[in-house]
Amino acid sequence: MPPAMVCKTAHQYSKETVSAADMEKLREVAEDYRSVKNYVYERYGGIASLSKIYPGYTIQNEMTASGLRQELGLPSVYFYLAVFDALGDIKSQWSRTKTKVLKLTGKNENLNPEEKHYLRFLLKTANAFAAVLNRKPVILPSEIQSRHDELAGQVDAGKLHRYLRRQVRKYHVRQHTDLASGFSVSERAYRYADHGIYISTKQSRKRVFVTLTDNNRYTSQLYIKLYPEEGRIEIMAPLSVAVRTHADYTNPVGLAMGMFVMLTTDRGNRYGEELGAYQSAYAEWVRQQTASYSRNRADNPGRKKYYAKKRRYVEQMHSYINRELNRFFQEEKPRIIYMVKLPTAQSGGHNREINNNVTLWQRGYIRERLTQKGREQAVEIVEVLGKNISRECSRCGAPGNKKDGVFFCECCGYTTAEKTNTAENVLKRGREGRIIR
Repeated sequence: MPPAMVCKTAHQYSKETVSAADMEKLREVAEDYRSVKNYVYERYGGIASLSKIYPGYTIQNEMTASGLRQELGLPSVYFYLAVFDALGDIKSQWSRTKTKVLKLTGKNENLNPEEKHYLRFLLKTANAFAAVLNRKPVILPSEIQSRHDELAGQVDAGKLHRYLRRQVRKYHVRQHTDLASGFSVSERAYRYADHGIYISTKQSRKRVFVTLTDNNRYTSQLYIKLYPEEGRIEIMAPLSVAVRTHADYTNPVGLAMGMFVMLTTDRGNRYGEELGAYQSAYAEWVRQQTASYSRNRADNPGRKKYYAKKRRYVEQMHSYINRELNRFFQEEKPRIIYMVKLPTAQSGGHNREINNNVTLWQRGYIRERLTQKGREQAVEIVEVLGKNISRECSRCGAPGNKKDGVFFCECCGYTTAEKTNTAENVLKRGREGRIIR
């Protein structure tokens, strides 16, 4: 039996500065790529095109007939990638819209269980959803049609159809992009050679050559990200790697994530204790640079040094985060990791320094890398319900007190670090099955 595979992203970087002329050729491709995506967003992002976006070949044929590719002079290898990139974005946006409406439906106290059940049926049945939004009769395959008719007969279907259309109008977003920062490229449009890569442009049989910092060669679809101000490019390639299983990875681990200590386990072990210092230095530098730039904007037309130093700060933090995550897996040897689903980023109040630190917290990157490394090591990651998890005593379950990073329970006298108590509660809830499914 072949080993399980997981996808990761490999990065390549230009070694020498890309000339202004070559960068302009790449920017022309990126600009036209953006134009094609915006055309698809505008034409197919609404309710009338719901029946066309799956699987998308109807849209491909219509885009071929539109004449846009000839008008822009964009090679077909880029044109159709842009079409399907935009189509993927539209599908993702519809998924977000449905998830939002589904969540609000569950919380709506004015709807009874039968009405909620019918709305969930519509949201999860693509043809029914499209028909309701377009004010057409709901016609489904016979085995599903009978179920729809049964549910619709228990409620005021017309009222619920109007409710669903109102919610979609309120929360669905028609997409648009003003950024021409990069483009996807298929294998036909690039070639590795001479310690670099040759990339096709809008000019027939004319390719831009960019030297690279490594000699790795990939054969999949790539994404070329442009940094015109710095005269460089970054290449991202999807790479399939075999999942590594470890016989000694047997421990269930509860995790608490923090801004200043990256991870604390239920056993009190801490990983990433210097993250707070890295983030504070980065946040302070960004705050100073923002204030300085605002005061001297007229005399400061370029920000090349700013972006270069900002990139170094972020790369330094990311390197540290990855190093500590590797240490976490090696020392904890987890079989399953329980953690709380992180809330949406919130302002820290009226203190600008706190606001800045919260905004620049690398929590999204930490979660992404933890998930990716877990997949690569065959470690399961499970989210637990987080309500009041930091205030509850992990020993007796009674409400406790927190002060200066220490948790104290007056009921049973248990005292420990605040994050350790949270991590213990995470593990406890995970074992009890109080998880997000």
